[in-house]
Amino acid sequence: MGRSDRLARIRRGLVIPAHPLALTPSRKLDERRQRALTRYYVDAGAGGVAIGVHTTQFAIRTRGIDLLRPVLELAVETIAEWKPKTAGSIAKIAGVVGRRSQALVEARVAADLGYDAGLLSMGALTEASDLALVEHARAVAEVIPVMGFYLQPAVGGRVLSYRFWRRFLEIENVVAIKVAPFNRYATLDVCRAVADSARRDVALYTGNDDNIVGDLVTPHRFMRSDGRRVTVRMTGGLLGHWAYWTRNAVRLHADAGRIGQIGRMLRLGIETTDANAAIFDAVNSFHGCIPGIHEVLRRQGLLRGRWCLDPAEELSPGQMKEIDRVWRSYPHLRDDDFVRERLDAWMS
Repeated sequence: MGRSDRLARIRRGLVIPAHPLALTPSRKLDERRQRALTRYYVDAGAGGVAIGVHTTQFAIRTRGIDLLRPVLELAVETIAEWKPKTAGSIAKIAGVVGRRSQALVEARVAADLGYDAGLLSMGALTEASDLALVEHARAVAEVIPVMGFYLQPAVGGRVLSYRFWRRFLEIENVVAIKVAPFNRYATLDVCRAVADSARRDVALYTGNDDNIVGDLVTPHRFMRSDGRRVTVRMTGGLLGHWAYWTRNAVRLHADAGRIGQIGRMLRLGIETTDANAAIFDAVNSFHGCIPGIHEVLRRQGLLRGRWCLDPAEELSPGQMKEIDRVWRSYPHLRDDDFVRERLDAWMS
């Protein structure tokens, strides 16, 4: 299966975990556990992985740390060697950030390594106009297919207007948009822009950790200026929340398309949001988001600890108690048995 086939799969909608960064106690890359995480996602049935994104920690790009290319390469190598017969079906998404020069360098690295698309963050362009943002995206799209990214301002994103998204959708090499503003009004701006555009080949991916299931089961219906009603759906998810309990995320994604499951899905949606609020530290503006993900993976044996590149990036006061609460409350959301049965193989 080649890139065109994987892009077609991305357009249909996939489960794509946002890949964390496994570190040793001295905060160096733990290659063994980094590989184990990638193997976990492949065996859990994820349709792809996203590397170099927020969950991987933006600090991997810092001079002196210089981990962007190594973690991108490691994921490609691990996928290829772990399941050679099916490796070609796994979509690989690389995070692309920064101003024009940096973004183009990162896009070229990802393309050279065989990544299928770049998840393009606009967070560094805080003062740019809509037109300047579109030209930035167009330049990156000349290097690698682009997945747009509406990142919530609380973790480094910026407000992006309906007008921006309409213009963005005119870029031919756009394949998908990750919608993660954590804001219903902003989410609807993206959905309406897709409905109003001529594009039916651009997939919408939820990144709204506060409404994952709701996004996946809800038809978004709009009346266009020509009087036609158009329905768009979020057919996939690219989520840090799916970096753990991934096996059950795959099942949830499959169930989301079954209308008969709607009552159960809405209940799971509330439970998922409650668990996410604790693990992502919503009460403290997501300060403990990445350590929270690491804590869950540590409990399952996939990581040794919660270490981040920044020693000050730790759980917030009271966050561990909240994680304990949701851990006890929602055992059916976890995939502990699946991990336990395969962990030795992933770590080999």
